[in-house]
Amino acid sequence: MPIEIRWHGHACFEVKNHVALVVDPHDGTSIGLKPPSAKADIVLISHKHFDHADGLPYVKKNGTVVIDKPGNYEVKGVKIVGIPTYHDESRGAKRGSNIVYLFEIDGIRFCHLGDLGHVLSEEQARFLRPVDVLMIPVGGTFTIDARQANDVIKQLSPRLVIPMHFKIPGLNLPITSVESFIAGKENVERVPSNTYRLSREIIPAKLKIVVLSPP
Repeated sequence: MPIEIRWHGHACFEVKNHVALVVDPHDGTSIGLKPPSAKADIVLISHKHFDHADGLPYVKKNGTVVIDKPGNYEVKGVKIVGIPTYHDESRGAKRGSNIVYLFEIDGIRFCHLGDLGHVLSEEQARFLRPVDVLMIPVGGTFTIDARQANDVIKQLSPRLVIPMHFKIPGLNLPITSVESFIAGKENVERVPSNTYRLSREIIPAKLKIVVLSPP
């Protein structure tokens, strides 16, 4: 059964096969977008800022398991690890903490960096590797920018990269577009949809960047 990756804008993703996992649900209205339309079995929240957590009521249903702290978890057969990082380059002094999540579905290792504000330490990178699919912020201002994102990609050596947390139509946050991140890169696919289907057999052997369309 293929895994469906659906981008609900900003940093909110739904990763779904027989289990629906949602990361960082925004509420839509407060950032100028539509709220996410998913119903999740599992919700991962990287930090409690409004644009990453206030959409929780939109995606919860009876029995939804919400994870918002670092640690090791297994929910409905999905193995999840949350590791503590920072929302800035000053060890959280400016914007607080952030959780990077690593989760495995059908043998595919996904990593969602939340609002990572710094290049990873070698210890963090070593802990997270190997990564098959990396969801990485590239818009700067509140997170790493395009240049730092390139550094993190080198650290983690993912096979598929999905940029997030960048300027899209309607978004009212002062961040940059995806263009500076993908400029000059090879093997970039712009998908005319906010949905991408993936299975273990079709993960690219070398790095591929997939830019999903806004919902």
